[in-house]
Amino acid sequence: MPLDGSKLAECVLDHVESIASGCGTQEVILVSVTEKIKVPQKVGRPEGESAGFRALDQSGMSAAGAGQVGFPLQGTLVGEMPPAGSTWTRAIGKMYSQADKYLDRIQRRLIKKGINAKTEVLCSNNVAEAIVDYAEHCQADLIMMASHGRGGVSRWASGSVADKVFRATCVPLLLVRAPGCVPNIK
Repeated sequence: MPLDGSKLAECVLDHVESIASGCGTQEVILVSVTEKIKVPQKVGRPEGESAGFRALDQSGMSAAGAGQVGFPLQGTLVGEMPPAGSTWTRAIGKMYSQADKYLDRIQRRLIKKGINAKTEVLCSNNVAEAIVDYAEHCQADLIMMASHGRGGVSRWASGSVADKVFRATCVPLLLVRAPGCVPNIK
């Protein structure tokens, strides 16, 4: 369930609660996408690693431990790393902390109602693509999200995220129109 912190996005929560409770859903994943920014990072060399290389575990994350940034690749790899003491940049979420706190609040609400929920903050400058990629990666059974219900020029001008997700995924998608939506019938 993608959430962006707005009341509009939250209008889908009642539907999520009903479906999760009524269908015996194993897990609901609350997702927020935050804009990437580049941050300078000093490179250190953890113990046991050769100069210029970093060992990655099976998940593709750095085996070096805390403070080391991994890359989501598959299989055991050895990746190049800049020499110790140099600076490189990594992308992080501009509003990651805010998104994480927000999702935690929603997660607690669902857990109180007996729904197993987890949270995930994604970093991307393309929200729809991040939602689709994540849903497909975690093999989601359903994407539930809210939509403004705009049509015509308004939807074209605003670049509806819901519309982009609909067109880009094969995962079933349940769209909930915003309360007070007026249909545009022509």
